[in-house]
Amino acid sequence: EVQLQAFGGGLVQAGGSLRLSCAASGFTFDDYAIGWFRQAPGKEREGVSCISSGDGSTHYADSVKGRFTISSDNAKNTVYLQMNSLKPEDTALYYCAAGSSILYCPHIKYDYWGQGTLVTVSS
Repeated sequence: EVQLQAFGGGLVQAGGSLRLSCAASGFTFDDYAIGWFRQAPGKEREGVSCISSGDGSTHYADSVKGRFTISSDNAKNTVYLQMNSLKPEDTALYYCAAGSSILYCPHIKYDYWGQGTLVTVSS
């Protein structure tokens, strides 16, 4: 059974940091790209960052470039999203997803989704 578990969210003050983790199981981790998405209340879901399978290339939304860093520990089947300099507009439910493709990760279809972890940034 494919499972993606996102955790690490919480309440943090503006300017603070959080590290989200996405633990994957039930599929060959190395063959999948992993993406982080978020959805704020009343807004559409948006892609935040992703890491491609194969070459491990990464992508960031403009809104988080320079503040967020995605990384992967293939030995632990886990992808991390280090979030620094958090802003109130980063408040959202964050999801991780997996897609089986060797293409650059922003351009692929994500097949499996985990439950979200809530990030709240206070001003």
